[in-house]
Amino acid sequence: MSGHSKWSTIKHKKGAADARRGKLFAKLIRGIEAAAKVGGANPDGNPTLADAIQKARDASVPKDNIERALKRASGGQDGVDYVVVYYEGYAPGGIALYVECLTDNRNRAANDVRAAFHKNGGSLAEPGAVNYLFSRAGVIEVDARGTDEDDVLMAGLDAGITDVQRDGDAYAVITTPADLIAVRRALEDAGLPVLGSESTMLPSVTVQVTDEAVARQVLRLVEALEDCDDVQNVYANFDIPDRILEAVA
Repeated sequence: MSGHSKWSTIKHKKGAADARRGKLFAKLIRGIEAAAKVGGANPDGNPTLADAIQKARDASVPKDNIERALKRASGGQDGVDYVVVYYEGYAPGGIALYVECLTDNRNRAANDVRAAFHKNGGSLAEPGAVNYLFSRAGVIEVDARGTDEDDVLMAGLDAGITDVQRDGDAYAVITTPADLIAVRRALEDAGLPVLGSESTMLPSVTVQVTDEAVARQVLRLVEALEDCDDVQNVYANFDIPDRILEAVA
């Protein structure tokens, strides 16, 4: 897994996610509304919506909040029309960043993303500069403590597992986005401890960052982008050793 995935896990463990829970909940609800408007409000026939709902549940978004979002999207209440916009750029050290926004105001999103890059030592790039480095995939996190990799493979191989990677105390189970829900369900049915899942973008090439000062700059830029209201996800191809991640955390 990329260093960015490790960093997200460390932030969660240290409670940083709790400090931003209100903003996180708002972004997850926005994702549910947008997915439901595009593909319908029934998650059984809308894999993007099913993924958005699962991510909200994994983050402990209250059930009532999820149901209200679905009601708004299905026409029960007035909602907002969102569009997906991507921005590409570089962090210090040549790290590629692919920024996914879900917004109802393109100008606001562009200004916020541009400011985050400018103020934190990064640089925006032209469309197509880095997106080829990333590909969409489903990732399911399974607690590795007391769990054997063979058990994970046996439980989910027929459902669509493409790879299993050890990442600290967890296995990162890789699937295609289309198989994400089926693989997660197969793992849960087998009694395996699933910690979370998401449709994400994985880098084909990673860049090692061994200088602690550069690592701090990179992570500061990533966090500044994640703090932008319209930014849903920041995908990066850095690989920072655990000892440095722990130090800068």
